Amino acid sequence: MISLKKEKIMALIKTNLDKLNFSKLYKIQMKNSTFKSKSSSDWDKKALHFSQNVLNSPYTKEFTKRVDTSDCETLLDVGSGPATISLALAKKLKTVYALDYSKEMLNYAEQNAKNKEIDNLVSIHKSWYDSWEDVPNADIVVASRSMEVKDIKKALKKLNEKANKRVYITTKVGGSFIDKEILAQLKRDIIPRPDYIYLVNTLHSMGIYAKVDFIETKSSKFDTLDEDEFIQSLKWSLGDVSKKEEKILREYFNTTYKNKKDKESLTWAFISWQKSL
Repeated sequence: MISLKKEKIMALIKTNLDKLNFSKLYKIQMKNSTFKSKSSSDWDKKALHFSQNVLNSPYTKEFTKRVDTSDCETLLDVGSGPATISLALAKKLKTVYALDYSKEMLNYAEQNAKNKEIDNLVSIHKSWYDSWEDVPNADIVVASRSMEVKDIKKALKKLNEKANKRVYITTKVGGSFIDKEILAQLKRDIIPRPDYIYLVNTLHSMGIYAKVDFIETKSSKFDTLDEDEFIQSLKWSLGDVSKKEEKILREYFNTTYKNKKDKESLTWAFISWQKSL
């Protein structure tokens, strides 16, 4: 008679990292942030300015040189704006799709394509929260500076499901678009948006082990010699600004900011992953 010994089954014990729900933490931070998400009509009003300033920006060149288009025919540009990224890569691909919830942004995307004599751009008028059932899959999916969503896990899942081969996204490092020196003038608490690490750790929890690189560019958001434009840009980011705060900011602009030669840099986390075969 053969005796069977009981063997102890060994298992990995969960670490304290597994106890952290970064997707949930993201939602809380996003809800509490000073910087609120914009509506499609807000972006409609910004479309012309955005189209003029980003098409040939150093950021665009830094983003696109990191995108591997080998063995790829199609690209889906989510939150495309005026199709900055998709048009920069269009000539390397068969079809590029520009998806945005701002109709005016898509109008400029189509006009930009026409101006560049690009005929393989297809615009898709949808938001992060619409059904993407009829959105075509693409070999490459990108979301450049467009990850301002309420539920980061759902958004990342959508991107991953639509990608056949590769995904490339960028998000702000630090959670604020405003120079620290400008914020110091206001002397009020500013709650930032979720930092890039929330996204990386949410992807990790989904079993996606992403690569992280960084793009550094000079801040041009408030780079203007016009006082009123400077104030309007701040109001766009911060929302309501009191009369006292506006007076302080105008004085700061005229005495200091417009004379500065070097503006603060913006750092973007460039997050990418390959779909498993």
